Amino acid sequence: MAARGNFSSRIGFIAAAAGSAVGLGNIWGFPYEAGAGGGAIFVLVYLFFCFALFFPVMLTELAIGRKSGRNAVGAFEALGHKKWNFIGKLGVLSGVLILSFYNVIAGWAFGYTFEMAAGNFEVTEHFRAYTTNIFAVGSYGLLFMIATAYIVSKGVSEGIEKAAKVLMPSLIIMMFSLIIYSLFLPNAMAGIKFFLLPDFSKLTSTVVFNAMGQAFFSLSLGMGTFITYGSYIKKNDNLIGSAALITLTDVGIAITAGLMIFPLIGFISGGSLSGVGRGPELIFVTLPHIFGEIGPTAGAIVGMVFFLLLCFAALTSTVSLLEVPVSYVVDEFKLSRKKAAWMMSGIVYLIGIPSLMGNGYSSYFSEFITYIGADQPTDFLSFIVNIANDSFLPLGGALMVFFAVHIWKKENMEAEIAAGFENYENSWIRKYLRFVMPVLLPGTLFIIFSMIVLSTFFGF
Repeated sequence: MAARGNFSSRIGFIAAAAGSAVGLGNIWGFPYEAGAGGGAIFVLVYLFFCFALFFPVMLTELAIGRKSGRNAVGAFEALGHKKWNFIGKLGVLSGVLILSFYNVIAGWAFGYTFEMAAGNFEVTEHFRAYTTNIFAVGSYGLLFMIATAYIVSKGVSEGIEKAAKVLMPSLIIMMFSLIIYSLFLPNAMAGIKFFLLPDFSKLTSTVVFNAMGQAFFSLSLGMGTFITYGSYIKKNDNLIGSAALITLTDVGIAITAGLMIFPLIGFISGGSLSGVGRGPELIFVTLPHIFGEIGPTAGAIVGMVFFLLLCFAALTSTVSLLEVPVSYVVDEFKLSRKKAAWMMSGIVYLIGIPSLMGNGYSSYFSEFITYIGADQPTDFLSFIVNIANDSFLPLGGALMVFFAVHIWKKENMEAEIAAGFENYENSWIRKYLRFVMPVLLPGTLFIIFSMIVLSTFFGF
């Protein structure tokens, strides 16, 4: 374990692991999904799934990682089940593919930080032209990847942990600063009411399914991140307490993002909340337009802080995404961490070039594939999102839970969880895990996977 490195403190581990979960999915994905899902009712369903259903998945990954002391692939061999390491390989592949497009979007945000600082709010009217300037946005993405590789190359405690201890508090301070500012804007309370006061008439099966998906994806489950991070923590750490704190932090950041963004939407829409965009439109078109409406000086400051915040959030995730394949290469191929970090970051950046070119620059990658039942072709970036993020992750989560309970056996998993939790044997959490994990949890995740595949690729 010493040769691989470990976290120097529990706080450092929580900050790094929470940073892994916190990212664009919280500050970008959660607000627009909540807006499309009816506001507060979506939030309630999202909270239920985070804690009631997907918290055990995180706990499973942490237990596998700590017991094995290995990466997401080697963990299965260390537990005596080498044939099941395909689950870890699926996770590593997912992480590489996700990071390849994640870095492109992070590069957009990094570039927007300078655009907002210069007061160039008109960039929102030329977003397509902005994304097709691949040499500029590609350079921003390259700088972002270099920063990610540098942090990971420094090691677990000196790189990942130290960065998380700076980035996470900075992220929280910037978010609360923007919340305080946005609450004093006209019609801000309309946004707050929409976000916090549930309208149960808006509860539909679509809202439930979307909230379930958002809860799973925002926690960064199913790709072996927490197997990898779990392999770096001490045997006497309370895994249940750690998983709970990570989940609370992730959920807290998502709720804070809503409290920051919905007052802004209320301001620009005159209280009707009609400006809640979907996808890139919310972050890269709607919000910069709002910053322009605030005023040239104040808008430039608020906009710059917001996109810097987005960059910080993205960096906490890109570090963990890169750590998964780096840990695999270090453990299995005996490369030094520095070589592995720089090599894998270069490979990931190259894999991301089609995503970079698929937003209007290249007609081939912009209209990459047409699914069965789809009216319009899908660009390469969306294709990778559909494959790696939307499909592979719930499948990976289902397989991990099934493995832990039925192959590794629940008794072995419980013994690992009990280390660091003296009263686990008689606790309610043990009874709850025994209820949800054998069938309900892997079954639910497999249903999510099946529904996403059928709806995305076959038009059902």
